[in-house]
Amino acid sequence: MTDLNIAVLGAGVVGVTTAVELQKRFRHAKIEILAEHVYEDTTSYVAAGVFRPGTSFCGPTQEITQKWINDSYTYWDEIRRSPEGARAGVTELSGYIFSSQHSQAVRNRYIEKLCPVYRAATEKELKLCPGNWKYGSFFTTVLTQSSYYIPWAINKFKSNNGKIIQKKIESLQEVGSYDVVVNCTGLGSRFLCNDYQVVPIRGQVIKVKAPWIKTFFYGDLDTYVLPGIDLVTLGGCRQYESWDLSVNKYDSLKIKDQCEALVPSLKGAEVISHKVGLRPHRGIVRVEKEILNTDSKKIKIVHNYGHGGYGVTTAPGTSLYACELVQEILSGNSKL
Repeated sequence: MTDLNIAVLGAGVVGVTTAVELQKRFRHAKIEILAEHVYEDTTSYVAAGVFRPGTSFCGPTQEITQKWINDSYTYWDEIRRSPEGARAGVTELSGYIFSSQHSQAVRNRYIEKLCPVYRAATEKELKLCPGNWKYGSFFTTVLTQSSYYIPWAINKFKSNNGKIIQKKIESLQEVGSYDVVVNCTGLGSRFLCNDYQVVPIRGQVIKVKAPWIKTFFYGDLDTYVLPGIDLVTLGGCRQYESWDLSVNKYDSLKIKDQCEALVPSLKGAEVISHKVGLRPHRGIVRVEKEILNTDSKKIKIVHNYGHGGYGVTTAPGTSLYACELVQEILSGNSKL
């Protein structure tokens, strides 16, 4: 379509992925990203980026949810296999998830048949980390490091004549001049759409220098040690409806103690930074069409938000789905 103007709201991993995919589908359209926060100021930069969607992650149906996850894994793995993989910050990673309490804690219905390897840990492997581990799984997956991927994706977007406008959007009415608006504002949608189903789940992590850690480990009590390209992410916490963006020293102590108990070689690792992010959680991730009636016109909107702690994991799947909805809403096939 020519002379088509599309706005993408939000420049986190969901927003930039959506924008890049829209450019592929609408090659002659003018596409702009409007966002208050870009690059390291986005929540995506805090994420470790290991592809492991939570079993509670939920789209409108089980079939659509699984499609989003399958499409996302394929998308990331294709980038990983490409010559651009290293530059985009996408790599392969293997590791373990252990539990001393629940067998279901080490299972994942979404990825057990999707990942190239997902198997029960052996008795010997259960002794790799200190603790009374009764259950465990080993799996191989992909890692997407946002500090590489987002700049890489934005460069692709700009090279295809995409434009980024850094501004805070106060209401959807103010972007009514576009033919369609794709809303990827995450937690911002709570206010932009008056959607109070979107709530923050506060997370805090420690980034350490530990180049000897090549394998990821998950344990009980939301404990994880996740090696990235440059640093290792130690976590974590999930504090429902907490808006606190300050570093909490007690959370830091808990994370440090739990991660060092899980992987003792971390003791003495150089601490690079403490990071806090607010995950934009919604019971059902919202990827759907809406036509907003204003006094002057009807604004065509496609929403793509509410991914919680799985934005990096599932961004490609929901973005591809959102692009389909953009096609539908522009062609008039809009059963709302």
